[in-house]
Amino acid sequence: MDTFDAIKKRASVREYTDKPIEKEKLEKIVDAGRVAPTARAEEPWEFVVVTKKEKIKELADITDHGKFLAGGTAAIVVFCKDTKYYLEDGCAATENMLLAATDLGIASCWIAGDKKFYCPDIARAVGAPENLKLISIISLGYPKTESTAHKKRSLKEVLRWEAF
Repeated sequence: MDTFDAIKKRASVREYTDKPIEKEKLEKIVDAGRVAPTARAEEPWEFVVVTKKEKIKELADITDHGKFLAGGTAAIVVFCKDTKYYLEDGCAATENMLLAATDLGIASCWIAGDKKFYCPDIARAVGAPENLKLISIISLGYPKTESTAHKKRSLKEVLRWEAF
């Protein structure tokens, strides 16, 4: 898939089939996060891939707006060390993984992490060290139905040249 096709096709999907995602595809998705841009070349990220149904359900139950996670066949929990630009770096890694999943025909949805009340509980659930910051949880699975990206504002509506 062309890069721009993946960007335009990516959508937040919350309903998945029971078909498991191949380990090689999960590794490819995480590898896309690993090579994301990073401020000062710090690479502060750590990724936990969860494929056990009981653990995915446990994570879903901890969240507030991520209950649909329980229907996925995998999740990637994204953490970062507490660096100056941890949030920017972790978000860049998350977006790379969402696009990689789209490219591989896997549906995904970004579940908020940073500053959410459940951050310590998610970290404990996956055994993450206390010094890491939760950036996001990515829900993954093969889509139950064909999904389409939300209609976006046109380029003409959002683009300004030289000044606002």
